[in-house]
Amino acid sequence: MKKRVLALLLGTVLTAGAFAGCSSTATEQTTQEDTQSSAQTQTEEVTLKVGAVPTPHAEILESVKDTLAAEGIGLEIVEFSDYIQPNIALASGELDANFFQHEPYLINSNEENGTDLVSIGTVHYEPMCIYAGKTASLTDVPQGAKVAVPNDPTNEARALLLLEANGLLTINADAGINATKLDILENPYNLDIVEVEAAQVPRSLQDVDLAVVNGNYAVGAGFDISQALAKEASDSVSAQTYANVVAVRAEDAQRPELLKLMEALKSDEVKNFIEANYQGAVEPIE
Repeated sequence: MKKRVLALLLGTVLTAGAFAGCSSTATEQTTQEDTQSSAQTQTEEVTLKVGAVPTPHAEILESVKDTLAAEGIGLEIVEFSDYIQPNIALASGELDANFFQHEPYLINSNEENGTDLVSIGTVHYEPMCIYAGKTASLTDVPQGAKVAVPNDPTNEARALLLLEANGLLTINADAGINATKLDILENPYNLDIVEVEAAQVPRSLQDVDLAVVNGNYAVGAGFDISQALAKEASDSVSAQTYANVVAVRAEDAQRPELLKLMEALKSDEVKNFIEANYQGAVEPIE
């Protein structure tokens, strides 16, 4: 009888041990799976492809790479040398966003190309400036002086408004930010307005009396803003109208990764980066 009881007890112990072993193995397997799943989640990184012109846009984007990496977002910066291709590449899906333009240019680009790109926020403002070519001062502008301006509609209007602000022209007030050469009402110096692709305006300086240059291209050409003959005022209509934006396809306007990009670009770190590196040639937008 004692032997039968002992055998039963031994069987019970072995059975319990077997169940415990199964339970332990199952628990360990579940823990391993959870750990692997967590590791995979942590290593999965979304990479954003963002188009930009080199200065200052690509440089500003470069400054937020580490911030985005900490959020699990990689950043691939694709550089362009003109104002046309970045919107084409974004609309076609080659890019997730671009950062090079102000909103009037974006709106005009949509109208011309039948695209649906939208701004998800402003980052900075690049004061447009008048630089000396053959003429060294705005008080010595000769009759018939040649003045180079960007040839795209929005930037040409901006250039004309800056010339007007400095007493060189009078523009039809109704034209505003849509002004062209045809909207010049008074031209006391008989200025010859030479329309040049925006990126090429700095290179035309030796051939003209004056040039009205976009801030990013002035910085890229090594121009010193302190030597500009005139600069758009920070409280001007231009400062508010021509702030540079991050553009995306309309359907991506609420995409979390892109909102994180925008958040990074609006940070105090980026504001400090801009102020430290561009000495007034680029100004952060609050």
